[in-house]
Amino acid sequence: MLVDSHCHLNYKGLVEEQQAALARARAAGVTAMLNIATREAEWDDVLAVATREPDVWASVGIHPHDADHHPDIDVEKLITRAAHPRVIGIGETGLDYYYDKSDRARQRDSFRTHIIAARETGLPIIVHTRDAEPDTYEMLSEEMAKGAYKGVIHCFTASQDFADKALELGLYISISGIVTFKNAANLQASATTIPADRLLVETDAPFLAPVPHRGKPGEPAFVADTARFLADLRGEDESELRVRTTENFYTLFSKARP
Repeated sequence: MLVDSHCHLNYKGLVEEQQAALARARAAGVTAMLNIATREAEWDDVLAVATREPDVWASVGIHPHDADHHPDIDVEKLITRAAHPRVIGIGETGLDYYYDKSDRARQRDSFRTHIIAARETGLPIIVHTRDAEPDTYEMLSEEMAKGAYKGVIHCFTASQDFADKALELGLYISISGIVTFKNAANLQASATTIPADRLLVETDAPFLAPVPHRGKPGEPAFVADTARFLADLRGEDESELRVRTTENFYTLFSKARP
C-alpha cells in the first residue's frame, strides 16, 4: 500500500515506456498514482491515461512557468474540466520566482484563479512554490479567509516557517525524493516535524529520482525508496508510514476514495 501523489506520466523520460513504468510501480506496491497536468495541451493526454488505468488519477491546471501562455484559463474552464470523474485535483499551480519563466503578476493571477476553482469544486489545490514563500503564503492565507479550501504543498523544499504556516492553514505537505539527497539537511529536519496525518509522498517523476536512483529518470516505483528513507528519518515503521500516507491521500483527494 503506497501512493505516488504527484507524477508526470506523460513527460519525456517516462512516457516512452509508460506501461513498463506502471508495471514496475505496481510491483513495488504502489496502488495509486496522481498524474499531474501543467499546461492545457496536456489535459487530454493526462485524462486519457487516468481513464485507461484504474489506479491512475488526473489533475487539471497550469504551472506557473506556463502562466504567460494561458491568459484564457479562467475559473469556469477549470471547473468544467474538473467535472471529469477521473480528475481529483486542481493544479499544479503556484508561484516560481526562481526561474521567472512567466511574469510574476500573471503567475499570481493564475494562482488565484486556481484557488477559486479549488474552493468551488471542493477539489484540493496542488501548489508549487519556489523562491516565492512570502507571496505564496499571503495568497493562500488571503483566499482561505474568503472561504475554506483543501490543498497540498507539493515537492516541499521551503523553510520550516513556511511549513508551519501551511500546516496552520490546514494544508498537507508532500515530500519528494529530494529528501534523500546528501545536501538536503534542512528539508530532512523539516520532514521530521510534519504531523503524521498531514504527510504525503511523491516522486514528481520523471524528475528528482531519489537515492539510490540518482541520474536516472524518476518513475512512480521510486516512491517506495522515498517512503523507506522518510520512515527511517522520522523513526517510524515503514509499513505504518505507507498506510498513513495512503490514508492521507484519500482523505485529501476524497474524490478518489474507493
